[in-house]
Amino acid sequence: MTLGGVSEPCLDVRGIWKVFGPRPGRAIEAAKAGRSRSDILYETGCMVGVRDVSFDVGRGETFVVMGLSGSGKSTLIRCVSRLLDVTAGEVLLDGEDLTAMDERALRDVRRKKLSMVFQHFGLFPHRLVIDNAAYGLEVQGVPKAERHARAQQVLEVVGLRGYERHYPQQLSGGMQQRVGLARALTVNPEVLFFDEPFSALDPLIRRDMQDELIRLQGDLRRTIVFITHDFAEAIKLGDRIAIMKDGVFDQIGTAAELILHPATDYVREFTQDVPKAKVLTARDVMTPYESGAPVAERRTVNAGDTVETLVRTLLNDPEPLTVVDGEADRPIAIGVVDRTAVATLLGADP
Repeated sequence: MTLGGVSEPCLDVRGIWKVFGPRPGRAIEAAKAGRSRSDILYETGCMVGVRDVSFDVGRGETFVVMGLSGSGKSTLIRCVSRLLDVTAGEVLLDGEDLTAMDERALRDVRRKKLSMVFQHFGLFPHRLVIDNAAYGLEVQGVPKAERHARAQQVLEVVGLRGYERHYPQQLSGGMQQRVGLARALTVNPEVLFFDEPFSALDPLIRRDMQDELIRLQGDLRRTIVFITHDFAEAIKLGDRIAIMKDGVFDQIGTAAELILHPATDYVREFTQDVPKAKVLTARDVMTPYESGAPVAERRTVNAGDTVETLVRTLLNDPEPLTVVDGEADRPIAIGVVDRTAVATLLGADP
């Protein structure tokens, strides 16, 4: 079953299994029979890392897989990117099955369509920043002048202009991760995989890198699969979020869907401490109109404004607000929000 469908998928992952051990077939049969991870390990000597996971990722979407250590999220991204061979299942990129490709075809796809950014930067310490950034093009056989020109452009985009002739060890952790990001972007990939890329950074640098990725995604609109153990990071970055536990997805949805309608107790545990007023928006709490209409009301609020903003507005004047969306010169009324809706969300009296 495909969870959380999107239109025009770039990546379509179908029934992925990854089993480590000598008898993967027996392990899959046991899993399908409902046996737990620990039981399967005891009975077969196999560890089920990823268990029949299906999802798709739309073109230009940032899809975040969030889970604690041991949940299988890093194994999953390595299977989807084909750094690991899958035990069963398919990974379709633009309709082509990566799991069926031979080494030569897979190598060509990796060089031209896929890039990956890791938690540990993986930079070449003996190479200049510009040569690190240009490495993917070097592997493709692009002439030095051409690949340096492209790398220079990308280094400027990620804020590293002037550091081209430095070595990685001369840069801070955040700047080194920017080099890793530049290296991924220089080959102009169709899909970017991020495996907890900011986890090793200090909190302030981590926030800056998150903001930088959001800015870049706004400009470039790449298809991104992003792995994290931090729910706050998942909310900030993800168009949709998958919560992973014991090799399977508990739920896929937008941040608002996960917070307002958690499907399991496990998901509810992650969302219960989320500052709802800062995360949820007018769109999430409004009563929608059946159809959009030109805005005539004077008291309006943008669909993307946070509930925190609505609270301040409604405290000054309790009259309901019209929620609008669209361009500033032609906004469309899409719903209405009042003090009761906001109070109910926050568990307060109207």
